[in-house]
Amino acid sequence: MNPEHLSIQSAGGIILEARWDRPAKPTGALVFCHPHPQHGGTMSAPLMHKVTKFLVDRGLAVLRFNFRGVGRSTGEWDDGVGEIDDVATAVAQFRSSGEDLPMGIAGWSFGAVTALAWQARDGDTSPYAGIAPPVRTEYAERLPAPDSLPSASRAFILGDRDQFATVEETRVYTEAAGGSLIVMNGSDHFFFFREEQVANAIADHFAASIG
Repeated sequence: MNPEHLSIQSAGGIILEARWDRPAKPTGALVFCHPHPQHGGTMSAPLMHKVTKFLVDRGLAVLRFNFRGVGRSTGEWDDGVGEIDDVATAVAQFRSSGEDLPMGIAGWSFGAVTALAWQARDGDTSPYAGIAPPVRTEYAERLPAPDSLPSASRAFILGDRDQFATVEETRVYTEAAGGSLIVMNGSDHFFFFREEQVANAIADHFAASIG
């Protein structure tokens, strides 16, 4: 990967630590949101790093960032509210970069929920891929009601041994949101040794979404 480290300004003067990883000739770009900041989630978590590598191998540029209060990002945890602004900031960074590439958004766990919340709030219709969103209410700050989401191409990826949602719970939400569900047998919330499969599912979904 060819990394570029940068700092981007979010709402309220928050500065977010971010990183671009690009292939030589990207065919598209993804903003990739990390898991829960209060449970050790960062943009450098092993799944985030490995999935990014495989996405780059598939020709996608990937913009990762640390939510406020994580790593070198300033500010502090905002109960999942200000973090929606952080997603908006990362997307705006891509859109102002002058890169003439189709864009999608992806996230893992809390990042998947927060990316959805941003789409609901801002009416965004970019292709979306959610890795193991915890659809149970007690685990998911700001999970939007399916009918609040604008129409978009969405895929949800879940292991059948996930600790925070069952396949059936996720299927109900996915269908209500007009998305598709990809179930990986034998995987839990962390997809150990299946990072390439996760990345290929995201890349295939994105390729199909942009035609």
